[in-house]
Amino acid sequence: MTQLLVVFGATGQQGSSVINHVLSDPVLSSKYFLRGVTRDVTKPAAQDLQKKGVEVVPGNLDDPASIHAALRGAHTVFAMTRTVYDEQAQARDERQGKTIADAAIASGAQYLIWSSSVHAGNTSGGKYPVPAYDAHYNVEQYIRGLPIRSAFVAPGTFMQNLRGMMWPRPREDGSYVIANIHSPQARFPWLDVEADMGKFVGVVLAEPEKYQGKVLAASSCIHSFEEVVRILSAVSGKTMKYVEMPEAKFREFCPPAGADAIVNMFWFIQEFGYYGAETEKVVEWSVQQVNMEDFAKTIQFA
Repeated sequence: MTQLLVVFGATGQQGSSVINHVLSDPVLSSKYFLRGVTRDVTKPAAQDLQKKGVEVVPGNLDDPASIHAALRGAHTVFAMTRTVYDEQAQARDERQGKTIADAAIASGAQYLIWSSSVHAGNTSGGKYPVPAYDAHYNVEQYIRGLPIRSAFVAPGTFMQNLRGMMWPRPREDGSYVIANIHSPQARFPWLDVEADMGKFVGVVLAEPEKYQGKVLAASSCIHSFEEVVRILSAVSGKTMKYVEMPEAKFREFCPPAGADAIVNMFWFIQEFGYYGAETEKVVEWSVQQVNMEDFAKTIQFA
């Protein structure tokens, strides 16, 4: 019998990756009927999903009634929140995540997959709290205490950030620079969120009992910025460099309300590891679950 899979953030990077993966997989597409939840069902991305046969419904995470309506009849739910770097980031993300979880219980859903994170504050002994990370982890713990089967997928740093906030900046000499506060040797798990997020959620959808209670570290590769600029240079033919920037200067480029969180995030990753001390090991295990030889070969471990 086809089960209803409800995907939040359906027109965003994570949600659309999950939807596209399910649609392209013969087994999953025969197992699940898709409903996508988005704030604006009239935008082109939502209409494109409808053309693919996805039911698209409105949902506002600050309007619990709309979330209950969106989850009516759901069997399985993929849920996430959209992080905004401001003073309310942690409180808002926790409130919204719990709203989804509570509505999933009320709807009678049987399985909840949550897009989670490591708790940076706890892992660093309080040194580097990161509100969004910590909120996602706190929601994970909340879900674990509810009467619903669950699994968790923790995305790495989005490669797509290299098109945005991490975009290489041109210099007068014709070279390009990526600047940040951390060491060029600090290693980051990277996720091609558009191509690969759905693969990690897909293994849970295929075998929900196997992954119940587990966390998959969703990452496509692990690279330092020193390695990133070398790869970008080789592919683009442009000279790319990484420059270590003083924290005070870096803060000038951050949204004022989110500067502490962003700075803490990068210091946390450098000092404690994106997923903590066992980052490379948990990424290696997670990639093995995807069970694609060519994909696994792209991971580089020290």
